Amino acid sequence: MSTFGQYFRVTTYGESHGKSVGCIVDGVPPGMELTEDDIQPQMTRRRPGQSALTTPRDEKDRVEIQSGTEFGITLGTPIGLRVMNQDQRPKDYGSSTMDLYPRPSHADWTYLEKYGVKASSGGGRSSARETIGRVAASAIAEKYLRLAHGVEIVAFTNSVGSEHLFPPTATHPTPSTNPAFLELIDKVTREQVDTFNPVRCPNTEASARMEALIADFRDRQDSIGGTVTCVIRNCPSGLGEPCFDKLEATLAHAMLSIPATKGFEIGSGFGGCEVPGSIHNDPFIKAPVVPPSASGAALPVHSRPRLTTKTNNSGGIQGGITNGAHIYFTVGFKPAATIGQAQATATYAEEDGVLEAKGRHDPCVIPRAVPIVESMAALVIMDAVLAQSARQSARALLPVLKETVPVSMTANNLTKPTAQQSEQPAQ
Repeated sequence: MSTFGQYFRVTTYGESHGKSVGCIVDGVPPGMELTEDDIQPQMTRRRPGQSALTTPRDEKDRVEIQSGTEFGITLGTPIGLRVMNQDQRPKDYGSSTMDLYPRPSHADWTYLEKYGVKASSGGGRSSARETIGRVAASAIAEKYLRLAHGVEIVAFTNSVGSEHLFPPTATHPTPSTNPAFLELIDKVTREQVDTFNPVRCPNTEASARMEALIADFRDRQDSIGGTVTCVIRNCPSGLGEPCFDKLEATLAHAMLSIPATKGFEIGSGFGGCEVPGSIHNDPFIKAPVVPPSASGAALPVHSRPRLTTKTNNSGGIQGGITNGAHIYFTVGFKPAATIGQAQATATYAEEDGVLEAKGRHDPCVIPRAVPIVESMAALVIMDAVLAQSARQSARALLPVLKETVPVSMTANNLTKPTAQQSEQPAQ
């Protein structure tokens, strides 16, 4: 289906070369200031035509709010968001060859197998242009998360092809034990990431290497993949469900729904499999006083956990539930499927042939994937926040319980609370 989320529900619509793309967002809290100016910055970061390293398709991606607000205030009713397509060229896909062949590694063939019909140009819903609705909706979620909880979400390019920002080493098989990586995710901002546009890798030397690699593949009419790392800071503890909807599971679901994704790892990831438990475990310590967020606003009291962890190999999630530490993860993207090189393949009529694809496509999707990863992270956290808020609101209507786990407990005096300790007369 085309809907994501349970409490904050986003339904996207539109094809790559249709008249418009957009979304309907249901579950937006009422009473929040919201205009197109709150949404446009992320749309502009995602749009094509940003540099010589991206597709030259020239779309301004101007978002229009169609419903759900009045006088710049959310009403609590569904918000409709629309972006008009202006530079679509379906004729690029109607050449003598493009309409005869399913593109290798693209969704042309699988869409046809599923529906019995497919969009004749641009990949239709399988195009990355579908992500416009996600990015627009997430800007609403991000504003609420920032105002209510001080949440900050920042993603950046971690690798392009074989060029890595933090290559694994014998000492640090996972970035989670690398002090340089931990310092980066603690402080990096979107403004710093965009300083290194068009690659969006927040390191001058690594960015130059990645840019040269992408340019080389572009000039050879080829493509290359890479990885995007994302950190979520100041996320409230207690989010996520204990079984099938663990927060890392919903994050993985969200990230792997982005076009061209091929992998997801959280916290120490696969590199953490090479680290012994004595090093990998995250001991708990008393949480320090939380400084103001990067925006300068003090964090709400409910966003300040009493405990934190000395290390963070868990990536901020344990048992599927957030523990208040930074959440960080990495998403792998394959090379773009549509390339200009001649490729031996088969036609829809099952005949061997050679396809030389036309059209305008990214030689590497990574730079433009950065805001999309941030956007899907925001949708996941927003949905989890609303779910937990509903649970806490329902619990608040019940009689107050005394501490079920007394704070005075020590490792040498562990006693279970008695029925009397847990019982509180109705008020």
